[in-house]
Amino acid sequence: MNNIPNISFQSEKKETEFEFLYLSKLFAKIKTGLDHNPNLPHRVSFFALLIVTKGEGSHQVDLKEYPLKVGSILKIAKGQVHAFEENPKYDGFLVLFTEEFVLNYFSKSSIEFISHLYNYHISKTTVDGSNFNETFIEQLKDELEMENTFAQKNIVAAMLELYLLRLERLSQDGKEPNQNKYYPLFFKFKNLVEEKYVSTRNVKDYANVLMVSTKHLNQIVKEFTLNTAKKFIDDFVILEIKRAIASTNNSLKEIGYAVGFDEVTNFTKFFKKHTGTTPKQFKNEL
Repeated sequence: MNNIPNISFQSEKKETEFEFLYLSKLFAKIKTGLDHNPNLPHRVSFFALLIVTKGEGSHQVDLKEYPLKVGSILKIAKGQVHAFEENPKYDGFLVLFTEEFVLNYFSKSSIEFISHLYNYHISKTTVDGSNFNETFIEQLKDELEMENTFAQKNIVAAMLELYLLRLERLSQDGKEPNQNKYYPLFFKFKNLVEEKYVSTRNVKDYANVLMVSTKHLNQIVKEFTLNTAKKFIDDFVILEIKRAIASTNNSLKEIGYAVGFDEVTNFTKFFKKHTGTTPKQFKNEL
């Protein structure tokens, strides 16, 4: 949605792939003014980990409020919409990293384990990392402060990769994730949906681009989400609609048109079919 700011990766230290921030410094900057208001919903083009070390509060991700306390880790995936609360009473750290950083430095097998990176729909948004947050933060700080920067990105990536795998183990409650050779295809399908959902919600169109049958695409999507390709597409469209209703002042007609509906009646029917309520009712309940 055009009215939700899209925030790209910008590092003070001119890094292009990774940044480690003190929340206290970030909150102080917010008060002095940034090029966007972090207290309002904004979409990020990178991944983020919010690690709480003091106090408590909350953080909004895709219209849901998540409580935070000491030890909490909040995971924000590329493309998600989030917002900081006004006058936060907690402190900690924010770890930011790009998709390029993940693809360039993480092992392929690890990427397939860490579900929240590319399939946040079925991953827990917050976990309690009290047992290993402190070690990760201290090791990361020590590494980033070293004068000898030989292989530093590789070392930082290895630390982050191990940390994310441990988070995933907490999120999965001991369950083994689905690892198979079709993960790259599912990844391409997910990116295609995010890119083309306005122009088509037809599974066959996506299957054609990926050069597979609709049956095969459904089987692959079910492996990773337990739902059909059509359900995955429709769920993403519904999420985009909710994001827009909650975060913009656009009319419902404008929102419907922006997500690919030429007629308000079709837009309303689609939304009610998948949520049990109309867009207007949803807006009034916010």
